[in-house]
Amino acid sequence: MRLTSDQEWFTLDFVESTLTQGGVPRHPTMAEAALERLREAIILGELTPGTPLRLEDLARSLGMSISPIREAVRRLEALGLAEHVPHHGAKVVALDIEELRELFSIRLALEAMAVRRAAELFSAEDEQAARSHLAELDDARRAGDARTAVRAHTTFHFALYEAARSGWLLRLIRPAWDSCERYRPVLLGSGSPQDRHAELDQELLDACTAHDPDRAAAALHAHLELATDIYRVELAGRSIFAF
Repeated sequence: MRLTSDQEWFTLDFVESTLTQGGVPRHPTMAEAALERLREAIILGELTPGTPLRLEDLARSLGMSISPIREAVRRLEALGLAEHVPHHGAKVVALDIEELRELFSIRLALEAMAVRRAAELFSAEDEQAARSHLAELDDARRAGDARTAVRAHTTFHFALYEAARSGWLLRLIRPAWDSCERYRPVLLGSGSPQDRHAELDQELLDACTAHDPDRAAAALHAHLELATDIYRVELAGRSIFAF
């Protein structure tokens, strides 16, 4: 496996923008930078299921020492994106539709709570930030830029969840969200289900702006249930929430 610059790695500016300390942006550690690069490579399918995550190869490809790579791989395991195989090291985990169902059910519970609270507390500043991220997402979808679309989709949703003013909710939502990201690029492409996905993002924002918790929760449920259409074959006609 080789990770090269022509795979259009996102710049560290993106990583830095997500890291703050006391409200002040800070530079990422080497381990954080390695984690973000490897996480996005898995999400976008550049590192496919079953790919061995050999520390020496990754360190050489990313121009880093072994230590931050080892820490990044450990964090990938904690996120459910990699698994450790005794005597063989870590590898990218396989896709699992039953795991996806479980993750979506967890996300529905946590994110519904967040959007309900956000709808009650939504400010003009929250609306401005969310609309900016949604516009970036729409532009990326039209341009067929999956990498930018995935990033913008995340920042849009977390702009809503941050409006709930609950650090605990954010900490609980993040691991399930990250574990779902590798399934997400297909949702942000072109086609009828993907167009419906964009409509539901707008509906979710409109509900928060209107301070309507029930409408926001309903939009979120429909947003997640849309995965049933996207993964129709794998789900064998069942709801994403059906176990």
